[in-house]
This record gives sequence, structure tokens and C-alpha cells, in this order.
Amino acid sequence: MAEQEPKKLHVAVFPWLAFGHIIPFFELAKQIAQKGHKVSFISTPRNIKRLPKLPPNLQPFVELIELSLPRVDELPENAEATMDIPNHIVPFLKKAFDGLEQPLTMFLNRSTPHCIIYDCGPYWLPQISSKLGILSIYFHICSAFGASFFLSNVLANRTEFPNQALLQKFEHKNISAVHYVQNESGVSDVCRFLEPVLGADVFATRSCMEIEGESLKSIENHLCKKPVIPVGLLPPSLKFNDNSNDGNWDKIQKWLDKQEKGSVIYIAFGSEVSLSKEHFDELAMGLEQSGFPYFWVVKKQNIPANSDFVESQDDGIENMLNKQGVLWRTWAPQMRILAHKSIGGFLTHCGWSSVIESLQVGCPLIMLPFQNEQGLVARFMEGKKVGIKVPRNEDDGNFTRDSVSKSLRLMMLEEEGKAYRRQAEEMSKIFCDRKLHQKYVDDFVHYMETHRPAIKH
Repeated sequence: MAEQEPKKLHVAVFPWLAFGHIIPFFELAKQIAQKGHKVSFISTPRNIKRLPKLPPNLQPFVELIELSLPRVDELPENAEATMDIPNHIVPFLKKAFDGLEQPLTMFLNRSTPHCIIYDCGPYWLPQISSKLGILSIYFHICSAFGASFFLSNVLANRTEFPNQALLQKFEHKNISAVHYVQNESGVSDVCRFLEPVLGADVFATRSCMEIEGESLKSIENHLCKKPVIPVGLLPPSLKFNDNSNDGNWDKIQKWLDKQEKGSVIYIAFGSEVSLSKEHFDELAMGLEQSGFPYFWVVKKQNIPANSDFVESQDDGIENMLNKQGVLWRTWAPQMRILAHKSIGGFLTHCGWSSVIESLQVGCPLIMLPFQNEQGLVARFMEGKKVGIKVPRNEDDGNFTRDSVSKSLRLMMLEEEGKAYRRQAEEMSKIFCDRKLHQKYVDDFVHYMETHRPAIKH
């Protein structure tokens, strides 16, 4: 007798207001919808409008739910994501985010989903989902290695992280100073991480056993003591649509095509990193000094005021060119650029999505982490021999143009760099294995199907 197909689920999805979080959540939502389940993807109006367009076949299954972000005086108008504001304003975004508690509760009460997949931030949500009888799933979009490190320290009530082998002194200072203090939102970042994790029925994470098996076992057996389910790495598609207006791809491709194979350094630091004038200029001069052609995606928050390097360029065009490289000032299709044959290395802040995209195409990492778990990701990838860290001052985290230039030359020219490039190509076999990562998604969806609660509210 054929096994009966499980009844369709209704899954609510609620990411934090940062596009480094929203996009992986959206990708997971699409994977769930692919199975014919209904998904309510919940965010604010402006963020919903900025989402990639849903494929026609998924549109009947994904409902985009807009909850208006409450007004907070210190928050600029139309600021609905971290990319819209400088770092020091983010606590006020968190305060506004907490104002979504009531409208979200009303939506959940009205729409009766079986499960809610949520992010760090809503420390108040597990209690609501429990009261409404909804299966609560915390989804960690960063590395399991980083989650294991933070959980082991936070649960042990450590306000200073003791393992000096994993973080440099300046990274310890930054994390301890920022995350344990009650900020302008009225709640500490530790609380915003810990309460959603401990209150969840399930800990899901964007990872896989083949890369982070030890960390995943540690989280499940010693830290969370609840089901820990890797959903795979959710690698983006490498099938590019040539008919789409993909971030001025024609212009970018024309420049990349002129460069020698494996000769270009790609540089991008995500949507949240704010570079100081000193860091920006040292980095720029290090790139020039290295002699390699480069393609640098600079966003508003990446460019400090009065940068000598930027002011020396003709900024009358949207992408500034000089003899050696390109400074691209609008959105760029990162996956498409990394996959181009001319790219030989990725100078990155070590956001988990960026690392996944780079290693998916076997591109080695030159790592310059700035905040949160990025230093841990860099240390982990250094251990995997797929990247090198730019040397920095132990106390203040400063680096020089010489350290940037030497790191680039080591990766691109020296024997040691060849070994890293070979290892990155080897690891790409796991990162780009779509069948492997689809199996993780299938298992995750199966868990939700078999653990659906009886809706009582």
C-alpha cells in the first residue's frame, strides 16, 4: 500500500531586518513552498518590495505579509533594514522591531500556522508560539561553529570569552563590549540571541555535517539539548539568466573578460560593514600596491567621508575606474562575478553567505573580518586551509597597506597560496553539491510534516 502523502503545512517565516538574514530565510521559504506547502513570509513593506521576484510556479504557495514598522523617533524615515542606517542607529531598529510583537501575534492568532521559523532578535516570540500551540523553529543563518562558540560562553555566563586561540584580543573586546550591554533598544544582544534559541522547539541551521559536523553535534548534545537540524548550505543557483538586467552585468562582464584567468581580486564587505577612513585608505593603497587588477563593490556605508582614495577618482560615473581596477558603487551580482574565470581570490569580511558563495565556485578567501561572528568564520576557514587572514594589530585591529598587499600576493602568487586554492577547489565539491543540500532541506521539511502540532487556537 502506498504511503499516504502528508497533509500540507502552513509555515510562517519571520527573519530579522537585515538582508544578510532576509535572503537566506527567503531561500528556505521557497524550498518549503517547492514541496507544495503554504508559506507566509513576514517582514516590513519596504523589505518585502526589495525581495527578489518569486518564480511563477511558487507564487500560489508564498504569501508576502507586510507588517508596518512602528515609528521610533531616532530612526530615519523609510529605514526598515540594517542596510538603511549606520551601525550606531541599529539599536533603534531593534526597538522598532520589538513593536512588531502585537501585529505579529494578531497575524499568528488569525492565520493559525503549524510552524514558525524565526531569527535572532524576537526574544518575546517563543512564549507567543508556545501559547498558540505553534511549532517554533529557530533558524541560524550563520555558521554552526560560531553558534557553538557563542552558546558555550553565554550559557556558562562568561562576559569575557576565554579562548584566545579562536579570537584575537581586539575581537574579544568588541564582542564583549557590544553584546552584553543593554543598548538603546532596552535589551542586550545576548538576550536577543539566547532567548529565541532556548525557547525554540527546534534549532535549524544553514550548515551541513560534511563541513561542521563537530559543531552541530556539540550544539545538540551539550548546549541546546533539543533537535538540531542542518538545512544544508542553501547554495545559490549557478544557472544565470542572460536576459535579466542583473546589476549591469553586461558592463561588469565586459571588464572581467579583458582580464587574465584567475588574476582579479574581488572585494566586497556586505551591506553592514562600515569602514573607517584609515581602514578604507589602507585597504585601497594595499590593493594598488599589490599590482593585481581588482573589482571592489563599495556601498555607502563602506565609504568614509573624506577618503583620499575616493576623492582622487572621477566620481561622476556610478562605477569609478582607474588603470588597475574598478570601484563599483551600486548593487553587483556577487555570485555571477565570483563564478567568472578571471576571479582568483575573494577579499571578504567573512559573512557566512559570502563564504558559501565563494567556496561554491572554489574561490579562495583573503579574510578581513570586522564584526559579530565573522572572526570565528575566518578562524574556521583558516583551519580548513581555504583562506588566509590579513595580519592585524592584536590590540586595536588595525592593518596596513603592506599587510593587505602581502596577503594578496601570498594567495595569488606564492606556493602556499596554490595549496589554499587547491583546497578551495576540493571543498567546492561539497559546497556546490545541490543533491546533498536538497536532501538536507527534504529532511527538514519531513521533520515539520511529522511533528506538526494540532492547532488549538
